Amino acid sequence: MSTAGSLGSVAPSRLPSGRSVGGLARQYLPAILVLILGVAAWELATAGPGRRVLPAPSVIAAAFSEESDLLRRAGTATFMEALGGLVIGTGLGVLVAFATARWATAREVLVPIAIASSAIPLIAIAPILNNWFGVLNPLSKMAMAALLVFFPVMINVTRGLVEVPPAALELMRSYATSDWQVLFKVRVPNMLPFFFTALKIGTTLAFIGAIVAEYFGGTSDVLGRVVITSMSSGSFDVAWAGILLGAAGAILSYLAVAVAERLIIPWYAAMLSGGRS
Repeated sequence: MSTAGSLGSVAPSRLPSGRSVGGLARQYLPAILVLILGVAAWELATAGPGRRVLPAPSVIAAAFSEESDLLRRAGTATFMEALGGLVIGTGLGVLVAFATARWATAREVLVPIAIASSAIPLIAIAPILNNWFGVLNPLSKMAMAALLVFFPVMINVTRGLVEVPPAALELMRSYATSDWQVLFKVRVPNMLPFFFTALKIGTTLAFIGAIVAEYFGGTSDVLGRVVITSMSSGSFDVAWAGILLGAAGAILSYLAVAVAERLIIPWYAAMLSGGRS
């Protein structure tokens, strides 16, 4: 991973100055067309009378309108649980990563524990967390989300801190810089692309963890319980509305992280676009 941004080797002229409307259209139009055609095919394949496990998009849209209050409350509650788990898991992952990158002893102790935490089956740990924190306590769902987020953040941040080009370290040492200066001027800038990659993965994992934890108990106004109860009663349109709402929350969170990445480390996007040119 290059430290071009931290050492100033990326020329300002290479920073993206904006894209034309035609360029954006060429990039996103194929995906939009595929989405439209897929939804149209879905509608045609599931049209007709009768209750279906996979309802037509128009039926799901009607469920959004009819159950808007329930879905809004459930979506807000699940979003807060996923966001809390993302914050907790990211914070712990970054702290452990800095410790493992700095001290070999900490690396030998904490890395196996982190690997073990990622190998725990969700369906096994969710009931334990619910009993530990309380079935109705949102913290039990946040803990589940944090478990899923922790491992990718810890591993990626550790890699970013450790896998620094030797030439960059030798250059900093030649200026008699301290370890703290090396950390903040070389290692942390080198780590940021790894961090944002892990954070984008963590946004989706946080929603998965929160919703799976809700399957094992919680208030009725969360997406996991809405999906379970709707499926049990045969209201598949409401269940799919809840599923799509959870997916939309994860996608929007991913896009928010992607935007933050472009704003915080624009030199990385410039480096990638320069490599493709």
